[in-house]
Order: sequence, then structure tokens, then C-alpha cells
Amino acid sequence: MSGRGITAGFVVVNTVLLWLATAIAAVALWPIYHGEQLIVLLGATLLAGSAVAILGALYRWSTLIVVLVSIVIYLAIGTTLAVPEDTLHGLVPTLGGLLDLLRGTALGWKQLLTITLPVGGYQALLVPAFVLVLVSTVCGLSIALRSRRGELAALAPVGVFLVAIAFGPARASWPLPTALGLLAVVLVWCAWWRRYRRRRAIRLLAAAEGGAVDQGGRSVAGARSVLSVGLIVLVAAGASVAATIAAPPSAPRQVLRTAIVQPFDPRDYPSPLSGFRRYEEPADANSPMLSVTGLPKGARIRIATLDSYDGIVYAVGSDRVTSLSGSFTRVPSTVDQSSTRGRRVTIDVTVGDYAGVWLPTVGKLESVDFSGADATDLRNSFYYNNTSGTAAVVGKLGAGDHYTLETVLPRQPGAGAIASLRPGTATVPSIGVLPDQLGATLDGWVDGVHGAGARLAAMLATMKKTGYVSHGVSEDEPASRSGHAADRITELLTDQRMIGDQEQYSVTAALMAQQLGFPARVVFGFAPSDTTADGATTILGSDVSAWIEVDTAQYGWVTIDPTPPIRQIPAEQPEEPTTIARPQSPVQPPPAEPDTHDTQVPPDTTQDRPSTPNQLLAVLLLVARVLGWTVLGVAVLLSPLLTIVATKARRRSRRRRAPTPLQRIRGGWQEFEDAVVDHGFVPPPSPTRTEVAATVGGLQPLVLASVTDRAVFSPEGPESAEADRVWRSVGDLRTSLDAGLTRRQRILAAISLRSLGR
Repeated sequence: MSGRGITAGFVVVNTVLLWLATAIAAVALWPIYHGEQLIVLLGATLLAGSAVAILGALYRWSTLIVVLVSIVIYLAIGTTLAVPEDTLHGLVPTLGGLLDLLRGTALGWKQLLTITLPVGGYQALLVPAFVLVLVSTVCGLSIALRSRRGELAALAPVGVFLVAIAFGPARASWPLPTALGLLAVVLVWCAWWRRYRRRRAIRLLAAAEGGAVDQGGRSVAGARSVLSVGLIVLVAAGASVAATIAAPPSAPRQVLRTAIVQPFDPRDYPSPLSGFRRYEEPADANSPMLSVTGLPKGARIRIATLDSYDGIVYAVGSDRVTSLSGSFTRVPSTVDQSSTRGRRVTIDVTVGDYAGVWLPTVGKLESVDFSGADATDLRNSFYYNNTSGTAAVVGKLGAGDHYTLETVLPRQPGAGAIASLRPGTATVPSIGVLPDQLGATLDGWVDGVHGAGARLAAMLATMKKTGYVSHGVSEDEPASRSGHAADRITELLTDQRMIGDQEQYSVTAALMAQQLGFPARVVFGFAPSDTTADGATTILGSDVSAWIEVDTAQYGWVTIDPTPPIRQIPAEQPEEPTTIARPQSPVQPPPAEPDTHDTQVPPDTTQDRPSTPNQLLAVLLLVARVLGWTVLGVAVLLSPLLTIVATKARRRSRRRRAPTPLQRIRGGWQEFEDAVVDHGFVPPPSPTRTEVAATVGGLQPLVLASVTDRAVFSPEGPESAEADRVWRSVGDLRTSLDAGLTRRQRILAAISLRSLGR
């Protein structure tokens, strides 16, 4: 602190309180990183930043020197703590590591908002946390040790807490304990500073007068300060919990990542299912699309998952519905799939003639590792949606690209277990347009079948029994129109022969499954039929397929192929039967009866006028609602201050209603003395009543002090009337203390904690 020496105890207390407050605030960083590296970074950065601040305070460094030393520390340990993969032996920073450190300082904040959480130590995303903690530690502890308003140092950990919330997930982790814990430490820190100033003023005054310091009074005052802080925290906690229970938040928490526009939007690209027939064309049917190693037998390769149907296309998300599968973000080095039960496999993929923004994957992705000349560009443009298991690269894949997948193949039920499935609770967008005749056809297929799973199995069995497969790309196949709009699905269900391919059957099955109560979606990808025992295979264009996934209570998302088996398609029957001539009937038809016109009363086209709502009542209710919420919010914010005022009022009432006149007179003087302290007057240590009165000045305080001394030391007890006169005098003196003060000064005196800590 400028202008005086710094003791070891002063440094230790402020350092410990800063560390404690920063550690609590850093709890909000855990959902962002969720790794041991964050704990190591936090501890090392607190030590380094505290060393800079303490040395700057001891040696009276200027602000410029403190900044320069902080930059040196930032460059010296930043790479080791925040970008450890770019160091030699984990300690010595490299030139590339320093560049990543500088790049992460400038760009890491934006990258944190466009990546899936938690990020761990992925790339240089720990750099923002390192910079945040280092700056807050140096600034906070420097203010605590060198400023005359050292309690302002508490703003540093509060800033860490607010920044962590802003960059964190939309779902908060431990919000109430963290906020109340930080509030408690900040209040303790502020109370310690108030007590420290008071003790220092007493020591200086005692040294000037040659007296001794009252240690007992200091201990009692400290205990009262701690109790006051605890009471405020309890009241704030109770008010917060009560407000949360009475008015729980109805909308998700809004943070920066919920407001930022994601760099990849699948709605900017055409639905991949729309290009299904292209893979069946002769030019692409025999082209090698992918070369895959490690693919288990029977496994399918996912290109994209589609869950939004608007009557025209099945798409990955939609501009008219909200879909979790339409939100893609960058992912760190791994995706947590610990909750997925299944078989873990490693798959190598080399891209051939396949091209596009969608990255073929298998199962639930845990990690992806690109290799080759474009590995860095592909890694930086890789986005993933864990809800649907769909991946994309903005730079688009091309021939020769190679990547390795670490993935989990989810557990699936047996082929005969569909009838026992129960609908799950996953959320998918509602159907935009339901094709004509789909509901009637579905009712006919499941008529007399009971149970959601049994009805689903009946629908699939009838579809496979009734339908025929034709891609319509060659003269040997019957005509089969491409597309999966509502009119094409209606055509599939109403034609004499139900002819289509995976594109139409998957869409139809998904729409019917949703009508049966199962959340369903369409998956577009490859279903290779010649996978070898070791999983090495070449994916051809003709391996393209589409299937559905339904969410179940037992297994989660279950893969189902609704496409009928390949078989001979029968010839189409003539639509109009041959007309057979029949002999003329000898019976003459009955004579035509004249038309009779019934007299009809014209319909009453008048409609009851809807009752006009009372606009005045609606406005009054709206105003009342706004005022109610405003009053509740103000009450929560002012609850600590109202607690102080209520405590003083109760103390004053207890003193004024004491059982004996002498106790009431003593209480009146104590009330006046507390008012003196709350208004900023500083009486000498262990003062007499006359000394307190002299501190205020004027004749009336001296008269009150004399009356109180006479009542206390007189052998005869005072009368009740005398006690009443003392309290009237105390009221007049309290009013005179407020005279000449501004409204702000009067409010500060009313909520002052000085008298409560005496």
C-alpha cells in the first residue's frame, strides 16, 4: 500500500483470500475444460501472478515494470501450461509453441464459442484461461497490496467468474453454491479490510498518545464482523433459494455461445438424400467411393442423419423447425461416449471418388485423426453433431484424403426383438406435411395389432412384403421416379405396384414410425455387402443406401432397414377390365317422377361476435406483473441491506424497552454512541461519554453524557420519566446528525456495519 510499509501478515492474508476467491470463481471454468490440465494451470498461474504482484509491491515497481514482468512470465510459462504439446520435453517452449500462444491469446476466445464442450487441452484453447487467471491475479493482488482501497481487489475474481459464465455452456454447473461461496469470501475480505483500517487507526492514535491498545475490544469486534458477514450470506442464500423456487427460470440460460452464429450451418447445403439416385447411375455405381479398413461385418457407414421433413425433402435441420441435429460445432480431440454401450473399433478411411461436405463416419464418434497434405485444413474445418452422429468438413473431402476414426458401435437388439420395443423420449421435429393416404395405409397395415412395438413390426413386415425395389436408372427396371416429397410418397402408397428404392422406403417408414409414437429419423449412407473378415473393403457407389433409426426406451436409437428384398417385379395389371355385352332387360324402367323442390330456410350466416377483451384490465394485469417481478428482484438485491436496517431497529427497540429505567438510559446512550460511529465520527480508543460527546461537538451531546453519567453513578436509581427524556434527546441528536447530509450519506449511515461490529 502506497505510503507505508507492508507486513508479512498483511501480504499473507490478502494473498490467501485472493487465491480462495479465484479458486471458487474458477469452478465456473471446469465445464469448459474438465481436465487435470486446468487444475495445474490454475495453481501455477496463481503462484506466478502472485509473485509478480508481491515483488512489485515490495520494490515499488511502476505500472510499466509490472506489465513488462507479467509479459515475460506470460511468454516463459504460457506455452508449458497452456500449449504443452508444443514444448520440448514438456518444459522448454518452441517457436511454434510461442506462435500458438500468441494466436490463442487473440483467437482462442472466439474458438471457445464454436467448439463442443468440454475441450480439455485441445490445441491452444487453454490459453484464454491462462491469460484470464494471470491478469486477474496480478491486477487483483497489486490492488490489494498497493491501493488505499484494497477491497477493490475482490473485483478481479468476480471478473473471472463472470467471464467463465459468459464463455461456458448454456447449462450451469453448481450455480448456487459457487455464487454464494464467492459472495462469502468477498464479504469476508471486505470485512477484514474494514477491521484492518480500524485497528491501524487505533494503533496510530495509541502510539501518538502513548497508550495501549484494547485487545479484548478488538477480538469482540472481529467476532461481530464475522457474524455479520455470515448473517448477510445466510439471508442472501435464503432469498436466492426462495426466489428460485417461487419463480424458476422458464427459458434456457443465454450465454455467448447461444447467441453466436455457428460457422457451419447444414441448411446452407442441399439435403444429401436428394442426391441418392446419382450414386446408382451407371457412371458412379461401380466407382470406388471409399476404401475402408477395420469395418466390422454388417456395419453401415453414415453420411448424414436427417430428422426434419417439410413435405419436400428430409433434411439435416430446417429453417422452419428447431432441430438439435442442425447444430454443428467444432469438437476437441475426443468426444465423450462413455455413456454409450457398445463395441469400440478403429477404422481407417481413404477417400476415393466420394466428394462433399459430409464426412462418412461409423457409429458414435470418439475421435478423428486426419493425415495427409490437407490434414491441418481438414482438422480446422471439422464439425460434429453428437446428437445425430453426423460429421462435416467445411473444406470438403476430396480424392486421397485419409482419416482414422475411433468409434463406438452402439448395442442393437436382435432382428426378432422389434415387436418388444417401446418408444423412447428423444425429441425430433414435428412433421411439416404428412403425405396423403399415409395415415389410411398405415391403419390398414396395423389393423388389429396392439402395442407400439408390435405395430411397428407389423408395419415393417407389410412394407417388405408389399413393396418392390427399382432405381429406374436402366431400361431393365420398371419406371421409378426419384425424390421423396409428399406427392412421391403418396404415389408409392397408391400405385397398383408399390415400387421405389431406399430413398422412398426410408422416408415412408420414418413418417409411419412417428405416427406410431416412435421418434424416428432417416440415415443416408453406405451399406457394403462384401465386407471381408478383417474389415477391409472398397465402397462402391452402388452400395448407397438409406435406412431409419427409431428411439426406444430399451436401447436408445435402433437401426432398422425397411427396404423390401430384391425380387422379381410382377407385370402391371390392366387398369380397366374388358367390357362384356349383356342382353337387354325386358323389364321397362319405372316412369320418371317429377322433381320436387323442398322449401328450405336459408342458413343463418350470422355469427356471434366474439367478446372484446377488456383492454384496460389487460394493461393493468401487465403492469401488475411487471411491478411484481420488479419488486421481487429489488427485494432480493436489497435483502442484505434491509437485514442491516432491521437488525439495528431490533437493537434500538430492545434497548428502549429494557426492564429498568437505568438500563433504558444506558441503552439510550449506547444508541447515540452507535449513531455517532455510523455517521463516520471516530472517538478515541476506550473513550468516556464526555469524550464521545466532544467528538460530535455541541452542548446537547455533553448534556446527554452528563445525564447518563449521573444516572449510572448516582446511588439512587433514576425515574422512568428521566429515561423517557433521555430517549427523546437521543432522537433529537440522531436527527441533528443527519442534518446537512446528502441522501446518499444518510443511506450509508443507515446501512453502516461499524456499530454492529463494536
